[in-house]
Amino acid sequence: MHVPDGFINAPVSAVAGVVAAGAVAVSLRGARRELGGTSRAEGHGGERTAPLAGLVAAFIFAVQMLNFPVATGTSGHLLGGALAAILVGPWTGVLCVAVVLLMQGILFADGGLTALGVNITVMGVVTVVVAYALFRGLVLVLPRTRRSVTAASFVAALVSVPASAAAFTLIYAIGGTTDVPISKVLTAMVGVHFLIGVGEAVITMLTVGAVIAVRPDLVFGARGLTTPLKLRVDGELVDAQAPAAAPAAPGSPRKLWIGGVVTALVLAGFVSFYASASPDGLEKVAADKGIDAKVEEHAAAGSPLADYGIKDVSNARLSGGLAGVIGVGVTLAVGTGAFWVVRRRRTHQEAAAA
Repeated sequence: MHVPDGFINAPVSAVAGVVAAGAVAVSLRGARRELGGTSRAEGHGGERTAPLAGLVAAFIFAVQMLNFPVATGTSGHLLGGALAAILVGPWTGVLCVAVVLLMQGILFADGGLTALGVNITVMGVVTVVVAYALFRGLVLVLPRTRRSVTAASFVAALVSVPASAAAFTLIYAIGGTTDVPISKVLTAMVGVHFLIGVGEAVITMLTVGAVIAVRPDLVFGARGLTTPLKLRVDGELVDAQAPAAAPAAPGSPRKLWIGGVVTALVLAGFVSFYASASPDGLEKVAADKGIDAKVEEHAAAGSPLADYGIKDVSNARLSGGLAGVIGVGVTLAVGTGAFWVVRRRRTHQEAAAA
């Protein structure tokens, strides 16, 4: 759902840019708490979350290269807001998606540069806010189990995508550059993005479930999750007595981090070659309804990595694979560096206050 330049007029794009900048600024403050912790105990969780946040950004970048078919002549891809919010927290989640969109816009000419604020608002802020609010609500009413967390992640991701499509339609209604009946745009956008949301929900559920299975302590949305040990007494299941001391915290998340990086590299460098070549939901609706009449060429169209390929490399498989690997590497480096700085600033603030 990367909005290109020319869909939204300059004044509304500028306002969206201010909104996105404000959201990023607020998220930086919130991310310091999520990454650094607010207590000595939570601080250890923050140390484990900081490197995971960079990995989440790189993973979202990789999976967004995997367009999957959702209808005849239409494809979709992960937006990632729900996944990021559940894994590393809503504030950090907004920053993860913003990093991905920034890298895609600057290096790969994907998503207009003047529309960057629109894209961050629609794909980052809206998806994170909707998904995490719904996720937390479901977790509060469902049993405190791992299955409940994965089920809640499915529903939250599913709803976040059509919500994002509705948000784009609202922005287009205010600042669209073509005269198209908004009701038709809304119906088409929400309809196709509900289908895309199913794919998003499956990817999010599987990823969250996989991380919970090996390191539940690293999943922000599962913090505090406990499943009481059951014992059978006189033929009945009862909760076992809580241990006198809490078990030792899991060790370094290095294995998970390495596994995640390898997975992202394989997805972007190899599996992406087999992604659907059909236009995504926004592109399809734009072409069908005529809202792309004034689309502009991307300012970075001449980039060596434009359109997810290496310039002057004729082999399509090699060109796309190398571009994907470079994208994962750059996103991982930028994201990890940014989150490390955010966490260090939090640590310094706590040390100064001590």
